Amino acid sequence: MGRSHALSGWCAGLAVAPLVGLTSVAEVVPFAAATAGYALLPDLDHPGAKASRLLGPITRIVSGAIRTFSGVLYNVTKGPRDEEGTGKHRHATHTVAAAALLGFLAAAAGERGGKWAVLAIALAGLVLAADVLGDWIVLAALGAAGWSVVNAVLPDAAADALPGTTYAEALQAGLAQIGSWIGVAVALGMFVHCLGDSLTRSGCPWLWPFPIRGETWYEIRLPRPLRFRTGSWVENLLIVPALVIGGVLLLPGAIQLLQHLWSTTSIWIAGGP
Repeated sequence: MGRSHALSGWCAGLAVAPLVGLTSVAEVVPFAAATAGYALLPDLDHPGAKASRLLGPITRIVSGAIRTFSGVLYNVTKGPRDEEGTGKHRHATHTVAAAALLGFLAAAAGERGGKWAVLAIALAGLVLAADVLGDWIVLAALGAAGWSVVNAVLPDAAADALPGTTYAEALQAGLAQIGSWIGVAVALGMFVHCLGDSLTRSGCPWLWPFPIRGETWYEIRLPRPLRFRTGSWVENLLIVPALVIGGVLLLPGAIQLLQHLWSTTSIWIAGGP
């Protein structure tokens, strides 16, 4: 589900960015790209995940450490009705607690380290996302800086344009504006991943450590008829296309552009001036 996780993170980032005061393209796109990347992070607990193979032996070692920790945590905290299992995949990293913890750490780094800390965190997410979605997301982040440059130098620049006349200045201004909100991108991406796994047959125990029906690691999931298998036609033919469409429509100005094109096309078809 790597592609679905990254796309859902991208959509969530685009939707949430304006709610935390990020409105310009140079703020929204890096924020959403980071959210897309960190929506893949929970699967570091699986040796076959792309996140676990991204940097070769480095990420394999990290993945092994995470699986070991998750297994220990599962055995120490499992309830009387939790199943007998290893507790390595879809456990420790697939919880709201993990998302909140890493989000808090990222927010603190963004607050204290400024734009360079935000850049490092955003780049890590961007690399994760690009490994699954392709280079277009990198081009989108660079294009965001370019869009801000154009807005900044045009006489009728948009009110939300960021100051700066070069790609570097525009991007740095956007990163500075994001600041500690980068923690929201990290936590949001991880949480969206958990929600996505809850749509599958296996479910996801993201409410740990709250006990439910005697299980500390209770898998939250949809009713049985609505669940689907990872990699099935439901994911590939329904969910992924819907996320792609949503990811385009949620871009800043996309709806207004479509409305303008529709209005122009309607006038042209009607034979108006």
